[in-house]
Amino acid sequence: MPQPPRSSPAAAPSPAVSRPTEAGPLQVAVLGSTGSVGSSTLEVIAASQGRFTPYLLAAHRSTKRLLEQAHACRPRYLVVVDPEAAAAIGADALPAGTRLAVGPEALNDLVQQPEVDRVVSAIVGAAGLSSTWAAVEAGKMVALANKETLVMAGPLVMRLAVQTGARILPVDSEHSAIHQALRAGTPAEVTRLVLTASGGPFRSHSRAALAEVTLAEALRHPTWSMGPKITIDSATMMNKALELIEARWLFGLPAEKLAVLVHPQSIVHSLVEFVDGSVLAQLSPPDMKLPIQYALSYPQRHPGPARRFDYTQSMRLDFEPPDPERFPAVRLGHEAAQRGGTCGAVLNAANEEAVRGFMAGELRFTDIADVCGRVLAEHAFQPEPSLDDVRRLDAWARQEVVKWACV
Repeated sequence: MPQPPRSSPAAAPSPAVSRPTEAGPLQVAVLGSTGSVGSSTLEVIAASQGRFTPYLLAAHRSTKRLLEQAHACRPRYLVVVDPEAAAAIGADALPAGTRLAVGPEALNDLVQQPEVDRVVSAIVGAAGLSSTWAAVEAGKMVALANKETLVMAGPLVMRLAVQTGARILPVDSEHSAIHQALRAGTPAEVTRLVLTASGGPFRSHSRAALAEVTLAEALRHPTWSMGPKITIDSATMMNKALELIEARWLFGLPAEKLAVLVHPQSIVHSLVEFVDGSVLAQLSPPDMKLPIQYALSYPQRHPGPARRFDYTQSMRLDFEPPDPERFPAVRLGHEAAQRGGTCGAVLNAANEEAVRGFMAGELRFTDIADVCGRVLAEHAFQPEPSLDDVRRLDAWARQEVVKWACV
């Protein structure tokens, strides 16, 4: 994969305007279509009154669900990344007009096709970096739900986007909220970006109680419906750590201008404070279909299927700072955002492996952040890594977590 030249990270490029409606619906590639964000994306497309249509749907192994989606929306391509899973798909399983492609290289090739207007990057974890890179390399409009792409390789990806004219629009509800609020002022007028956090199901637990948390408890999120890995990240608040790093590169602001605030209702999705003391926030019920549609429709807004407020009911909004003793992941995120370099890639890889260990019963809930901090502190830091360096340290961090879990 080509490497961008080493230079100072550039600011995010100005967003592109959608093709005129007379040119037909925008062709959308949905990467990770069987996951929670991918499924919500298909709901948005179905409700778009013909503004969007799926060009391809991609999944790793979930072929049964993928085929159900294909018969419902008739994309031009289905991509199954795992060849073994793809081999089980019979020749008559595909709907008429849909072709099957297999493997990561096929996915990367297809997202670069000129017919593709927008790419929804919703593959979970480090596995989403390669296809997102391919889309940015081709100058696509990328609706980015895969935060790990910027956590691992933010300066490289943003630099590549400037070179190719690609546009990156955030799908994370927090970063989408910031993107919307930032339209009220210039970058020079911004004092602080504040990411809100639900606090997960354990925000009032003591440190001792957190050590006894079970997998079933960690998977019960009070406000959001998400996949298991992201749900556990929310419970440890590691999702905020990763989002801090993502915001550092996506919005081009230093770590000292980034903050986290616990907001259990998940109604205020983030805030932007300006130099005059004004604070702008984006509010909506917790529903991923809204930021997905915003990224697909930008710069326009259209009616959609997202939930709405019921203004006949009382509401309350509570805010509190996160407790660094009980949730040390937030501190790790600040550290990684401040140092940059290889810190994001190492923290992300360590967390993915630690979450896997927790789900397998090999680690306690509190071990997740503890082992991530240890691996981050012990890695061979590089301030200007290449993509190969990022991948090498990703593999190293995972091995270190496995060793730690075996002690």
